[in-house]
Amino acid sequence: MGLRLNTVAVDGRTLDVYVDGPEDAVPLLFHNGTPSSGQLYAPFVEAASQRGLRMLSFSRAGYGSSTRNPGRSVADVIPDVTAVLDQLGATRLYSLGWSGGGPYALACAAQLSARLIGAATVGGLAPYNAEGLDWTADMGQENIAAFGAALAGGGALRAFLEAVGSSFVTITPDEVATRLGDLVSDVDRSAISGEAAAWMASVFQESVRNGIWGWYDDELAFVRPWGFDIADINAPVAIWQGSQDRMTPFAHGAWLASHIPGVHAHLLAEHGHLSLGVDSFGLILDDLLTIAPA
Repeated sequence: MGLRLNTVAVDGRTLDVYVDGPEDAVPLLFHNGTPSSGQLYAPFVEAASQRGLRMLSFSRAGYGSSTRNPGRSVADVIPDVTAVLDQLGATRLYSLGWSGGGPYALACAAQLSARLIGAATVGGLAPYNAEGLDWTADMGQENIAAFGAALAGGGALRAFLEAVGSSFVTITPDEVATRLGDLVSDVDRSAISGEAAAWMASVFQESVRNGIWGWYDDELAFVRPWGFDIADINAPVAIWQGSQDRMTPFAHGAWLASHIPGVHAHLLAEHGHLSLGVDSFGLILDDLLTIAPA
């Protein structure tokens, strides 16, 4: 799981931080999905290290032992990112967001231009109410229900997550695919096995170890204004999206690819959500280093 640090953010909150890889290397800040924690996946660490990068992640506010930041927007991740980088003594970074981590990687691209070398999203969400996008079309039923609860208000979302979150507390690797249900396409099932399934189960357990509040705040942040305009992004950004993605539908990736200035788009018919993130991580890193060399 890498070396875990405790760092203090600018407002006095604490964050669970995980870092592994060459100490003097440029960090690759990995924003995991929703729900999540900052726990690192060993094959990702190895792929990053082979390319001269130091893998870095943290549990967003409210996940694991990271102090909650109620009402946070997507852009509110920036002070946390800055605090983590400063504690590590890192002046520059790459930012990569998978699934619900995608918007946070884009926040870095929009608001950390002085330090960011490049960013990528993998199956990342587009902004809610994005013009011309049917936001929940082709989503799995579990995500439709979660976002529907978020749009219904905090009380409805809390009740929904407390009902489903209890099953994540003790989830085992063998249960991951079943618990994800309609969110898993046929092509994604092969990615939920062995070491990957064990990592996902551990991440889910840690995400709700102290309650559902990180998940709750993520869901609300996604359907509210993000706190930045993606049209303001001027850093190199790659968008990776599979057409068989049931968690974040293909249309989200296509929308981002057509609205982020200078974007490098990889819209792939053969991939889903998990198959792309797990199986193509090295390829995604190679592309990021090509479009945004250190």
